[in-house]
Amino acid sequence: MHSAVFLIEFGAIILALGLLGRLAGRMRFSPIPLYLLAGLAFGEGGLLPLGASEEFVAIGAEIGVILLLLMLGLEYTASDLVSNLKTQYPAGLVDMTCNALPGAAAALLMGWGPVAAVVLAGVTWISSSGVIAKVLGDLGRLGNRETPVILSILVLEDLAMAVYLPIITALLAGVGWAAGGLTLAIALGAAGLVLFVAVRYGRHISRFVSNDDPEKLLLVVLGLTILVAGIAQQLQVSAAVGAFLVGIALSGEVAEGTHTLLSPLRDLFAAVFFVFFGLHTDPASIPPVLLPALLLAVVTACTKIFTGWWAARRAGVSVKGRWRAGGALVARGEFSIVIAGLAVTSGIEPRLGPLATAYVLILVIVGPLTARYTEPLAQRLFARRRQSAGAEASVPGPRAAQDAAPVDEQIG
Repeated sequence: MHSAVFLIEFGAIILALGLLGRLAGRMRFSPIPLYLLAGLAFGEGGLLPLGASEEFVAIGAEIGVILLLLMLGLEYTASDLVSNLKTQYPAGLVDMTCNALPGAAAALLMGWGPVAAVVLAGVTWISSSGVIAKVLGDLGRLGNRETPVILSILVLEDLAMAVYLPIITALLAGVGWAAGGLTLAIALGAAGLVLFVAVRYGRHISRFVSNDDPEKLLLVVLGLTILVAGIAQQLQVSAAVGAFLVGIALSGEVAEGTHTLLSPLRDLFAAVFFVFFGLHTDPASIPPVLLPALLLAVVTACTKIFTGWWAARRAGVSVKGRWRAGGALVARGEFSIVIAGLAVTSGIEPRLGPLATAYVLILVIVGPLTARYTEPLAQRLFARRRQSAGAEASVPGPRAAQDAAPVDEQIG
């Protein structure tokens, strides 16, 4: 009986996602917001709460994030990654300053204390690699010139999480400096080791994985990716970082074959990830914190757009590409929820969880919209300004009109 209920629930979810994806395709719109709303409908306090299939959906959501980051990593080589990180680290500093400070300031203004301020700073700082990877793929921008800039910022954020998460865990647990320092050292060492292996031995890994049989290639790549992601997460490094670096390590025909084989699987589990996010949002908890969450979302959406614009300008990207880069970075997601979840478990501030959930839900819905429409809206705005400036310049002032009048009129 339990098995039958599970199959019915999970089948209904997949069918609903397929119909929503088809609807979004007809509307030429990213399906992510519709997937999130479906999660709200199936979650606690929604119209049709799930029971039997929720644990499976949670596992599918983790696989979805891993596959999204693996596929993003396949688009770039190890040398591209190292070069971009070397050139874009100032953008990472600007990103942290512009987007972490509003969260910390909001927590202090609401009287939540310094630890809650550090937590909320992380929630507002980190963009959603999973959502952004999906949106870039949906919009066909993976080959755009601004995409390496976006990728560099996302990777810097994900690597920064290897430092931030152990620190915030130690703060919330109240452990001593020795235990916190040991956890941080392990996380940094693991992240550095995975990056070193991906850059130094990427060709050997590709040769080991390569196989003419699609079935064997799929099994080896998928198994290797999930294994590395699990080890990375066990060592307090993001599973997403591990999966991304596996994608970076694979190159040539292996990368092309893997991309073709895993694309449908990625789309399926990515949709499950967005549904899972909505499942854990109780609609009743959102209205009381909606106004501060909305204000914080507006401020940090603007700061993310500025971050992307500044980073792309520094990289020599065209004006249109700068606006596309800024708009693509707005979405928050999985890391923000993980950070808020740690704070909720520790019980430091009961309102922090609902606020973070509402904030992320707003920006994960708005993010695909800003990615698509920031550049055309900015172009229209500046075109109107240029037209207005040109019209004002073409209207003669009183003195100019007098000078332009015929001589006999001026005399007479």
